[in-house]
Amino acid sequence: MTTDTVPAAGFAQALRRLYFVRFAFALVWAGLLFTTASQLGPLGIALLVLYPLFDVVAAVLDARSAKAGKPIAALYVNVAVSLLAAGGLAVAAASGIPGVLRVWGTWAIVAGVVQLVVGAARRGLGGQWPMILSGAISVVAGSSFILQATKDGASLSALAGYATLGGIFFLVSALRLRSTTPR
Repeated sequence: MTTDTVPAAGFAQALRRLYFVRFAFALVWAGLLFTTASQLGPLGIALLVLYPLFDVVAAVLDARSAKAGKPIAALYVNVAVSLLAAGGLAVAAASGIPGVLRVWGTWAIVAGVVQLVVGAARRGLGGQWPMILSGAISVVAGSSFILQATKDGASLSALAGYATLGGIFFLVSALRLRSTTPR
């Protein structure tokens, strides 16, 4: 065993734990949002702002566990973009669901590109193809949210589905990372 293997194994384990937490958070968040999807009340607004703030915390933890390497700069871009999204969602909530969908869609596009970059840079670690696919789907979904904002009767329920699918991709990646981590 080389000295390079031990940090990689430790990083894979930390990433795996983070992905499991992200999966659980996404499912709980989606369930709560789905119950409030037809209106923008205080709980719905709090949930909308909470999701990108959780993404900030997850990206910081991810960057700290990685310690060095290519994806760290992209993770800090994600931190900045998610902080802007949280603020943007808080402001957009005052204008209604279409405004929220536009901000969320823009965030999903940018965050999806970042996820693609990070996943591609980590391909050698294993378990990253679901993250790459999730990033690509996020770009498409973000575009869809922006288009939905132009239609009558826009709802936030699609965001719950988006979070659920993203959570499933985190789960699959976590399981794949486990199989590539040395015992």
